[in-house]
Amino acid sequence: MSRPGRAAALLGAAVAVTAFCAGDVLARSYPFGPRTRSVNDLGNQYVPFHAHLWDLLHGRADGGLLVNWQSGYGSSFLPDLGTYLGSPFALLVAVFPRDRIDLAVYAVTALKIACAAAAMACLLLALRPGRWWAAGLLGASYALCGWTLADADYNPMWLDGLIALPLLCLAGEWALAGRRPLLGVLVVALAWTADFYTAYMATLGAGLVLALRLLLARPPRRQALAAAGRAALTAALGTGLAAPLVAVVYFGTRHAYPGRVRPFTPVPGEDLLARLLPATYGFGSPALYVGVTALVLALALPFHRAVPAPVRAGWTALVLLVAVSLQWAPTSLAWHAFATPQGSSYRQAFVLCGLLVIAAWHALAYGPPDGRALGAATALLAVLTAVASRSALVRPHTWPVLLLAVAGTLTGLVLLGRAGPRTRLAGAAVVLLLGAQVGESAATSAVAAGLRLKHLDDYAPWGGRQQRQAAVIAENDGWPRYRTDPGREQTVGNDPLLVGGQGAQYYSSLTSDVLSRTLTALGGGWSSRGRSVQSLDNPVTDVLFSVGARLHDPPDPHQGGTQAPGSDRITVTRRDVPPLVTVRSAPDDTPFGPSPYRNQELLLGSRVYTVPRIAVYDDSGKPVRSRYVGSGNALTGPVITARCPAGTQVELWAPHFSGTARLAGSGTGVPFRSTYGRSRAAMAPLGAAPALGRVRIELTPDRPGRIPPGAVGCLDTARLDAAAARLKATGATGVSVSGGTLRARLPAGSKGIAVVAAPRIAGWRCATGDGAVRPAGAYHGLIAVPLDGRSTSLTCTFHPPGLRLGTTVSLASLTVLAPLTALTAVRRRRVPAPPAGTPPRERVTTAP
Repeated sequence: MSRPGRAAALLGAAVAVTAFCAGDVLARSYPFGPRTRSVNDLGNQYVPFHAHLWDLLHGRADGGLLVNWQSGYGSSFLPDLGTYLGSPFALLVAVFPRDRIDLAVYAVTALKIACAAAAMACLLLALRPGRWWAAGLLGASYALCGWTLADADYNPMWLDGLIALPLLCLAGEWALAGRRPLLGVLVVALAWTADFYTAYMATLGAGLVLALRLLLARPPRRQALAAAGRAALTAALGTGLAAPLVAVVYFGTRHAYPGRVRPFTPVPGEDLLARLLPATYGFGSPALYVGVTALVLALALPFHRAVPAPVRAGWTALVLLVAVSLQWAPTSLAWHAFATPQGSSYRQAFVLCGLLVIAAWHALAYGPPDGRALGAATALLAVLTAVASRSALVRPHTWPVLLLAVAGTLTGLVLLGRAGPRTRLAGAAVVLLLGAQVGESAATSAVAAGLRLKHLDDYAPWGGRQQRQAAVIAENDGWPRYRTDPGREQTVGNDPLLVGGQGAQYYSSLTSDVLSRTLTALGGGWSSRGRSVQSLDNPVTDVLFSVGARLHDPPDPHQGGTQAPGSDRITVTRRDVPPLVTVRSAPDDTPFGPSPYRNQELLLGSRVYTVPRIAVYDDSGKPVRSRYVGSGNALTGPVITARCPAGTQVELWAPHFSGTARLAGSGTGVPFRSTYGRSRAAMAPLGAAPALGRVRIELTPDRPGRIPPGAVGCLDTARLDAAAARLKATGATGVSVSGGTLRARLPAGSKGIAVVAAPRIAGWRCATGDGAVRPAGAYHGLIAVPLDGRSTSLTCTFHPPGLRLGTTVSLASLTVLAPLTALTAVRRRRVPAPPAGTPPRERVTTAP
């Protein structure tokens, strides 16, 4: 890298990190203030997954690269690794203390933003020579785009795509010139390994840039085809090298619980234009802000007479073409790899931001725009702002930020046009432009941080609550003899990853379909439309899944939970449970039905519930035949009545009820959380049935809901203890778990099936004794292996679907890459290297 390139990269990185941190200072966000920044998936997924990575790197995790035994009673981890932790930057969390995991993720986020700025600065200078400080400034504009500040800084895995776009464009430049073929392949492989989702979008964007560069260069047809072929080969070999991780993630999505499919609805034009301005925010709209300087320069490009007409027309047309593609359903689906996104439909917006910055660079690299071009750009900006002002996304605080940024930008560009290269006017122009960029980006970041807290769920960073949970779990941990569940009162959606233990709780884009459906059939609850499976506080499922210790946490104060002073103590329920592997001599293959109580008994192999008929009454005591309750029906205090055997434990299953339920005569109400289509309430214990057996459950709904027939279950704990003792007596005499392998010793003469208390996700293969290894069977969603009465050992190993295919493709890519690299090295020795640099007037030298 040349000296100007290094200087531009360092300046861009410094400006980007300064503005990013300044925004958090203004917003008083972590780590510079009391406000949490762990909103939505950042707190629920990314921080816990990085915490698990920390545990893996320090040898403290339950599981390895193939299986995560802490979440979902045993889940495939390699797809999660490829989805959330594939970036090489993720490894940096290992150098931070475990209780500073939030700071570690923040540092990784800031470093990624800095690298994106540096990479774009280098790309700009490769596309066209120019002022190094201007390349650094526009590199920071790209790294601090609205997509980064509003969407990606709390989805840090996407930031790898922000870095990938300029790097892939550089790989395209090398392919055009016939240089650095090996480095180009490695860049593609790294991008697709770090985050294949945004790498796919970045690859499409880089392909468009490459196509335009070929059109502008106008090489002979043979040379153009050769350059395109080199670029295609580079992309194919690079993605082939990344295939082991990409294939595993792909097949993981095929086995995941299905997400919501909804039709694409483009945002109104005024909202799209509004997101070009600083200090605007709107979830689900394209965050296209790149700074007023970059925006004005991009608007000036069509009128900049010093820039060749094909260059002006080409880059302007490409920006408009991509902008239109964001608003059209077929192209939007193509940008998202033909999969409906579970959230914003504008995750590809960073590509358009990158193209705006490249267009701005061409307007500046040929010399500062003259008065005519600046006047036209200012007029266009005024029209754009007038249209955008009709959008609700433009708030009062937008105007002072916009006016100051416009004043600084226009003054700086005017001074730059009048100044020589080394005058005080030039220095003043640089200071103004840099100051405007830092100031408006910091303000935009602060606005986004504040409004996100109002729109999205948020979670507290690591603190005293998590520290106490981790300590209690470590004290009671008995894995793999039994599981220790972190508890029903969750802090985040992945408590086992964050504080330890082994439970049902698991939140991932790759949550398996079999896990979600099995636990739902057993009375479990979930959020995020089935992909955030919650812990189930139920004695029967604790026996079924060998949960020997269960934490009972006080309500999380950060989530609005209230507790009496001194009541923050965590209690633990211990239970004598069967081992992870049990034997069912006469398995019942009857499929699950609508009642979770009967489904639990089916899996347990014993009758332990009485399921009475229920009646629901409204406030006035009249029966409610439809069983609909809630404020929409003016039922503020409905009641459920039933009869249970005296002393049995009363369970309530009301998956579509939201509010609290309280057993008459008991203490506080038990919360139920349900939102139609988004979350489902879990079965919960309410207390012991009274001596006369008359059960009265008082409901306090907070929204309309429904009580299903068979909602009440009366659990006979003595029968449950007897059933658990039978399973323990006939179960495995010893179980060991090492990474993706589970081994068990079975009693002599065991017949029927061995059931492993783990979901039967795709990839499990088992063998008994010295028998052949075969794909594991399934018993009501759990791993099952037939027994012949002779074998006394069981071994199950896990191989993620797609790993073998991906490894084969990767080896094939290496087989092709090795001789090509050697051939290129030989040719380079024989043929003098072409002169470096891009000739003026956007002419690109392509190798024959």
